[in-house]
Amino acid sequence: MVSKVTPLQIHRMPFKAMGSACEVVLASHTQKEAESMAKLAIDEVLRIEHKYSRYTNDSIISKINQQAGQGAVQCDDETCALFQFASQIFDKSDGLFDITSGVLRQAWNFQKPELPTSQKLKTLLPLVGWQKVVLQDQSIALPLAGMEVDFGGFGKEYAVDRAAQVLKQKGVTSGYVNLAGDMRFLGPKPFGEPWMIGIQDPRQPDRVVATLPMMQGGLATSGDYERYFELNGQRYCHVLNPKTGMPVRAWRSVSVTAPAAVVSGCTTTMAMLKEEDGLAFLQATGFDFFAIDHTGKVHVRQESQVTLNS
Repeated sequence: MVSKVTPLQIHRMPFKAMGSACEVVLASHTQKEAESMAKLAIDEVLRIEHKYSRYTNDSIISKINQQAGQGAVQCDDETCALFQFASQIFDKSDGLFDITSGVLRQAWNFQKPELPTSQKLKTLLPLVGWQKVVLQDQSIALPLAGMEVDFGGFGKEYAVDRAAQVLKQKGVTSGYVNLAGDMRFLGPKPFGEPWMIGIQDPRQPDRVVATLPMMQGGLATSGDYERYFELNGQRYCHVLNPKTGMPVRAWRSVSVTAPAAVVSGCTTTMAMLKEEDGLAFLQATGFDFFAIDHTGKVHVRQESQVTLNS
């Protein structure tokens, strides 16, 4: 007697991580198999969150920040590699993508419409500057008391790539990992169709402004609508220029597809930070993108692949 094989079905496993709603979606023959695979990916995300969160006192990031102005902290290979990556994107962005700029959060409270004083920014800006950090011999030192580093600029994207890698090593070829919109795709749906991914309208939260077909690789979006306030007709968002301490204004939303989510995420953030130069930067990357500027105009590469919603 020949046993009947259950056909591949799509299973969705939601979870919470990094303060956000997340999801593992994959094709497998049984719910039990899907849950077993998803747990491996989720455990990897939670490992990275615990290791690098600035909100937990025993994370390596907290230890480095607590030691600012006092000396170097030894780092393992994974952490050193992430700092080397941070160094590369600092250089590629002409100093705009700076993982020491998180200290500027002390000047901005996006829960209420209030601008920081120029004195507050003047106090904090000298604490910003990756070029001041001493990175050598498996160690990092922040030379000034009050300096901070954090991986908020690419931490979720790194975690989603790592989680997808765990699934890939287990033979998963159909599915994706989604950490609050930072996504990594392992392959198409079971019968080869793409996953159709909606891009949120940055001015209408319940509306999808476009739909992108995704088969593999990374997708990330940056925008001025996640944390912001409006004052005197001007929107102030959480994406801050590390050189001025002020929010960027040129883009409402930038989405990029690339081979890895961490590349997609850094590219979207760099485009936001480059403001008016962001479009030329996006075009030069060669990656597909969907972007909406501050006037509401849409800019897109691969128009044939994007469904615009009227």
